[in-house]
Amino acid sequence: MDNELNITYITLYGYVELNKYRFLYFFIMLMVYVLIICFNVSIVCLIWKHKSLHEPMYIFIAALLLNSVLFSTNIYPKLLIDFLSEKQIISYSACLFQCFLFYTLSGSESLLLSIMSYDRYVSICKPLQYPTIMRKTRVSILLVSAWSVPASHIAVTVILVTQSKLCNFTIKGILCNNAIYGLQCVQSRVITIYGVIPLLDHVIVPILFIIFTYTKILVIVYQSSGEVRKKAAETCLPHLIVLTSFFSLSVYDIIIARMEANLSTLSRLIMTLQMVVYHPLFNPLIYGLKMKDIFKHLKQLFCPANNKLVDR
Repeated sequence: MDNELNITYITLYGYVELNKYRFLYFFIMLMVYVLIICFNVSIVCLIWKHKSLHEPMYIFIAALLLNSVLFSTNIYPKLLIDFLSEKQIISYSACLFQCFLFYTLSGSESLLLSIMSYDRYVSICKPLQYPTIMRKTRVSILLVSAWSVPASHIAVTVILVTQSKLCNFTIKGILCNNAIYGLQCVQSRVITIYGVIPLLDHVIVPILFIIFTYTKILVIVYQSSGEVRKKAAETCLPHLIVLTSFFSLSVYDIIIARMEANLSTLSRLIMTLQMVVYHPLFNPLIYGLKMKDIFKHLKQLFCPANNKLVDR
């Protein structure tokens, strides 16, 4: 703690062999961050530019990828600074802000994936009613809710955390997440109980809702023709892959925070890097390669000469 400036600093004690590999870490993570920005922004711009992609399904994909950019920007600049710094520290207020954005954007991603499941459910199970149900107004409300609901929940948690006294100033990790609860002198029962609400709203309820919608989709697809099955596979398979990836990695954070699992520093580092590297980089690749219309526009963007030859 800096008494002169009255600022509390937290030490991030989650790096492995940093002095030996700091420049390698920096270079790799810088490249990953650049790729995340380029991949996600490219697809978002394609969806924004082409009117044929101005449909709810693609708008939700753009929102999901934009969310990945915001999530990564909350993490990577600080990581890159830490790799080149002698001391890996962060002010307590900045740590709380990073934690707030981390769980707000994670919750938003979970809700966006649920909304995309609902969109696929309406499209496949109620195709004639789709234009009426998925109107622009409803799409806008769903998008606003996907960001505002998690933000309001996590804001209350962060405010409650600020009221707690600190006895520990070291986090066994490379970023500020649920590990901040370990800094408190006494675990607050109010925070523990209230923490169940975001867990329900951002993880359990979305998972149950997604299971419900895809069960309905599978029933309809099983009873439909081959053409309907093919269309469902093209639009649902990328979403299912992303869903599996996201919720599998989310289990790690729950295990560490709620079950207080005692993992080695190396294990924590590997799992954390998977959360901040794998998913933001994975989403645009899946949607860019597996979504037929997006892939077509990507080919036109990066291989214009080949497209002209095909047209001839």
